Amino acid sequence: MRNGFLLFLMPLLAASCTQPAETSSAGLIATEDSSYYQEKYRLAYHFTPEKNWMNDPNGLVYFEDEYHLFFQYNPDGTKWGNMSWGHAVSRDLAHWEHLPLAIPMVGDTMIFSGSAVVDQHNSSGLCEGESCLVAIYTAHTDTNQSQSIAYSNDRGRTWQQYAENPVLDESMKDFRDPKVAWHEPSQQWIMTVALPTEHKVRFYASSNLLQWDLLSEFGPQGFVDGIWECPDLFPLPVSGTDEEKWVLIVSYNSDEGSDMQYFVGDFNGTTFTNNNTKDLVLTLDEGQDNYAAVTWNNAPQNQRLIIGWFNNWKYAGDIPTSTWRSAQTIVSSLQLRQYPEGIRLAMQPVPALEQLRQTPAHHENVQLREGDDFLSVENIQGTQLEIIAEFAYEAIETPTEAEQLAAEFGVKVFKGEGQETVIGYDVASQSLFVDRTQSGDTSFNDSFASRTIGLMPADSGTVKMHIFVDHSSVEVFGNDGYVTMSNRIFPNPQKDEVEIYARGGRVTLQSLDIWPLRSIWSAATSSSSVSSTP
Repeated sequence: MRNGFLLFLMPLLAASCTQPAETSSAGLIATEDSSYYQEKYRLAYHFTPEKNWMNDPNGLVYFEDEYHLFFQYNPDGTKWGNMSWGHAVSRDLAHWEHLPLAIPMVGDTMIFSGSAVVDQHNSSGLCEGESCLVAIYTAHTDTNQSQSIAYSNDRGRTWQQYAENPVLDESMKDFRDPKVAWHEPSQQWIMTVALPTEHKVRFYASSNLLQWDLLSEFGPQGFVDGIWECPDLFPLPVSGTDEEKWVLIVSYNSDEGSDMQYFVGDFNGTTFTNNNTKDLVLTLDEGQDNYAAVTWNNAPQNQRLIIGWFNNWKYAGDIPTSTWRSAQTIVSSLQLRQYPEGIRLAMQPVPALEQLRQTPAHHENVQLREGDDFLSVENIQGTQLEIIAEFAYEAIETPTEAEQLAAEFGVKVFKGEGQETVIGYDVASQSLFVDRTQSGDTSFNDSFASRTIGLMPADSGTVKMHIFVDHSSVEVFGNDGYVTMSNRIFPNPQKDEVEIYARGGRVTLQSLDIWPLRSIWSAATSSSSVSSTP
């Protein structure tokens, strides 16, 4: 039922939660416990754990009609620790089903980040049939990090540790986060693994997932402060051409917080070569809260699908949630596109999210001037919304009036007295920004109240903002993914108005669509509403 509206009810961990009571006519599963996934700041259509701490996505793999999402998980508390692999699956990348803990911590060895593959032809000899799932992860102790494997012969429901672990041990304290994928041209498995403090990644090869040979190293290049983590290497076609390039994503964490960079280049089965200058930093997400993002192996139609940890190490342990902590971003698809400045990655939300849409509000060709306060008087509000707004900002000359170009325009969400989160475009700097300085509770960390900025030239004078709002988050895709910004916010949910605004002149709102989005966790009615007035 990949395109239906069935919402998978998760196994309930809390003793007060009960089993499904009824199914509504819309096909949504209802529960008798109205508090399930209804806590303050709980996201309605993003993946969050039922309880406790979560961080990096791990082991992303598609197998037998299921998208697997493993993740760093503490089964014993809401702070980082006891790292194990949690587990969930989806058939459509919108709805998620919680599964039991997959790979638990063993003794003093934590199960750090890694990846999973479909061993199609039983190269490892660990499969009971023609194929099985094999996970490759970092075994972490206080003094050493090495790479180990576990395997599953029942579609990922239970896992066994390989008896001769580790499969790769270089006797290093910082050597982690293996991403493994099959390299068809050389007919071998390639592992990309981080050397965090050296600002490098290493590439290894194997024919069987059990013995690994060093191929080469890459780095230091790009951003070289702090540490490097969670690398991912994959090919992508350049849209509209016959050319294929390789992309290397590397997350980095420094005193300034968490972020991700990527390199575009070539990989010959042994060595990765960056096609840009070594000091060029290409950022995957200009927001504050997208880290450790990696892509799915074995995705259908060779899609390159990505999800990230929706948080930042600067304040991850202090965000104001109680029984649960952290989330994953929505799933996006990646493309390589040719822009005037070079070949760059673009991210777009997956179409599967469209099934969550409810009755929209639509507006078009609205002329805005400063002070018009458009939509705040139209009863447009909500805490779980999808918004697509397209603006044209050319100056207009008339015989009687010279109407100046707007200096800034955009969308405000979670707006109310003393509160707003602003998604705006600054014309002078040609930049998209998200301002959360007045977004609600920012008291838990001195650096949280911030404004994130991404350069987004719009020579045509058209700016498109595709915005996802979900209780304590805002994700923005600017000009079809040229710029992406992911930011957590913690607003007063009672202040939930939406306003389209302009400053310093006139702008045309060419089109606006706002959809309330259904929750993926229960049949509770959406807390969002929109006016249907055109």
